[in-house]
Amino acid sequence: MAPNHPIMARAIEIVERLTKRIHIPVTPTSPPGLIEATTVDPWEKSGKYGLAWTYFSLAFIAVVVVVRIWHWWQDKIRQAIYKQEVEQHYRDLYSLDPNQVVTGIQTSQTGRHFFPEQAGEKKDFKPKSDFSAVGPILDTLALFRWVFYRPIPDIVWGKHRFTFSSLAVLTVGFIALAFASLFVFLKQPLYWQSIQYGSPPVAIRAGMIAVAMTPWIIATSMKANLLTLITGIGPERLNVFHRWAGYLCLFLSLIHTIPFFVQPVWDDGGLKIYQKLFPQGVIYGTGIACLVPLGWLCVASLPFIRRIAYELFIALHVPVGILYVGLLFWHTKNYLATWDYLYATIAIWVFCYIYRLSKLNWVKPWRPSFLIGDEAAITLMTENAIKITIPTQMKWKPGQFVYLRMPGISLMDNHPFTISSLCSEDFPSEYGEQYRDCTVVFKPYGGFTRRVLETAIEKGPLHTYRAYLDGPYGGMRRELAAFDTCILIAGGSGVTAVMSQLLNLIKRMRDGKAITKKVVVVWSLKRLEAMDWFREELRICRDSAPPESVTCKFFVTSAVRQSRIPPQHQRAPRPLSNVFHDRLDGFVANIASKRHSQMIQDEAQGNPEYEEQLRAEDEDKFTALPQQKYLQPNYIPPQRSQPINQLSPQEESLRRLEGRAAVDEDVEVEAPKLNANGFPEDKKGEFHFPPLKLRPEMQPHFNYGPPSPRNFPPAPDSEAAEGTPSQSAVHPPELAHLRTTNLPGQPGARPTSTFGPPSGFDFGFPATPTEFQKNLMRFAFPIPHQIDGGWSVEYGRPDLAYMLREWTTGGSDGRGILGRRTAVFVCGPAGMRVGVANTVARLQAEIWGDPMLEEIFLHTENYAL
Repeated sequence: MAPNHPIMARAIEIVERLTKRIHIPVTPTSPPGLIEATTVDPWEKSGKYGLAWTYFSLAFIAVVVVVRIWHWWQDKIRQAIYKQEVEQHYRDLYSLDPNQVVTGIQTSQTGRHFFPEQAGEKKDFKPKSDFSAVGPILDTLALFRWVFYRPIPDIVWGKHRFTFSSLAVLTVGFIALAFASLFVFLKQPLYWQSIQYGSPPVAIRAGMIAVAMTPWIIATSMKANLLTLITGIGPERLNVFHRWAGYLCLFLSLIHTIPFFVQPVWDDGGLKIYQKLFPQGVIYGTGIACLVPLGWLCVASLPFIRRIAYELFIALHVPVGILYVGLLFWHTKNYLATWDYLYATIAIWVFCYIYRLSKLNWVKPWRPSFLIGDEAAITLMTENAIKITIPTQMKWKPGQFVYLRMPGISLMDNHPFTISSLCSEDFPSEYGEQYRDCTVVFKPYGGFTRRVLETAIEKGPLHTYRAYLDGPYGGMRRELAAFDTCILIAGGSGVTAVMSQLLNLIKRMRDGKAITKKVVVVWSLKRLEAMDWFREELRICRDSAPPESVTCKFFVTSAVRQSRIPPQHQRAPRPLSNVFHDRLDGFVANIASKRHSQMIQDEAQGNPEYEEQLRAEDEDKFTALPQQKYLQPNYIPPQRSQPINQLSPQEESLRRLEGRAAVDEDVEVEAPKLNANGFPEDKKGEFHFPPLKLRPEMQPHFNYGPPSPRNFPPAPDSEAAEGTPSQSAVHPPELAHLRTTNLPGQPGARPTSTFGPPSGFDFGFPATPTEFQKNLMRFAFPIPHQIDGGWSVEYGRPDLAYMLREWTTGGSDGRGILGRRTAVFVCGPAGMRVGVANTVARLQAEIWGDPMLEEIFLHTENYAL
């Protein structure tokens, strides 16, 4: 019975036509070329090449997952053993045998029972645990790290610098290229004797692998990534594999295209068969339509082209990618089950976008930030740094980053920033117990960061902005709290990634949840004033860390000292485009104000007196411009003149830093001379920097905070706080990085080094000495790189390779400060990362044959892998 339905008839016609194309009848009189094309590598079985790439990719993912599970298991086992040892220690300390106590009382020898003698000298190193470490596996990991931790040096040609990805990424890319090339070219023949017998086998193999790569290209490109959930690798690192997979896909697509021009369809009567199979359309039209957007995606993503037209690349990258996937449907026509890969691509795309919605702080209806974002305050800091503080209900982990969008500054820009604050109950926000202050610190260069600086100068410190957060993303795959020793190295503004890790380490060490016994922080900064970026965090580290556990070394690298006179910022001409941003930000702020008003009405429940009381209480919280006393000014206020018999805070802090004894109160000190700006004049041979001298009430304040059940004590009255003239003068709080008093376990101040010049010594040079000048005087004033538990400040660039070797191979036992497991975290410029990576790679040899060492782990914050 013939089908009457036209759709069914059309489907049967297509199937019959495809069947004739696939199953070409072979007879005894068929030519040898046709028999070869039908039996050697038949077209209908070419789908196996796409499956081969899928299995190859899954095998890589499985290896990464196994390594992740192995590290996670080791870390948990070590933490469990440490917890058991701590509990056993306290159990032995507070539990005594009653018989021993009675015997001790009768014999008057209670000292042996209550204060037993030490069994022996305390050992910092323990043998490897059978549960947490396997020697051959650890030695194998050390071998791989000895090889792959080494970066490839850059190639400099004139003014151009060519950088390479890490050796591990290049190795994975080479293995993928070798796998695809072998599958495409190894099997023969590459061409049939005639185009009449079918498409060239080499083209079909390359095309199937290229189509099978499409889901993996999309999976490694998303911010909210499915592979991140499985492997723990952050999206910023998976994006490197996304780029290399795109290049490989373009390579295979060209291999798929070129054979059709080497053996064209219009030769040997192939055009007649082609027109029967594809009666409509231009020859090779669908293939060229797919190749053009793929070529643009790959070429435009090259670093030097992306730098030239980055905004254009960002705006067109996703739309062109969608166009490419759509054209693949048209080109493949579901031959050899190719649409299965495209359906998987769309499924991954949709899942990742839905998962990303959970990362946005303004799409959750149960939060006050729904559709209007959170409120943000901008603070201009020393060394041209900018701090943005955003009280939010978002949760994050140390080392993660967010994408920040501020419509009042730039509507289209969505810039990534590393979070420098810690999300913990110990650091609540003034907004309420459910809020945490998400803080980002950066230096403006261009684009969005430059516009933030210009807008902050234009509107002043009293203005607040609406902030839309996308994140958090990234983070470390390992916990630093699972390592015995942690070495944190930062260069310049790279300290933002280190600070949250440091605060988290100290918190877990105090809570007894960290195995870490020693933390070393090395911060290379241009000028000493940059310490004010994290003055409070440094103070917390100095006061809250266990005694002798944290050591900070600061290296001032600027060759010319900064003038004390603060620069006078002149107001830049305001672009006309900022008017749109102001109106948009004001519109969103108006919505927030109306939402808070509605919340007050709901709380009052129709009681006019209670509603009026709530609005009166809320006036100070939701005014358009807060009072000046609650905000931090943009400028450094002039210092008050000091009494004659008292040192200035700068001189007193510097003397404490250098370890000199305090001046006797009875000794009369000459009053320092003040310049026109109110700061003490420079003295030859000395270097001081003015700390921010702010009153407690001049702190950042947020206006649109929702009502909180927390009751904060009222600010003290300024007149009462000042006290009577007869009282002693109130001194400003001591800087965190100069603090040497009231430390846990320390009876008094202590110099930062055992010998050598003080940290502020300038070697007799009028400016900060260069490395050559310092080397000239090194024989007279040697500064040892020894860990003594103190904090120090030195001038010049740190020799990180030498310092790491001393810290890991020095000491009487030849191990320095190394524990069983050591982690090295570095975030800084390329030269710093390369030097540290090479040194840590060479130090992997220390693990082989040493039963006391297990692991030296390296983590570099480097997005250009």
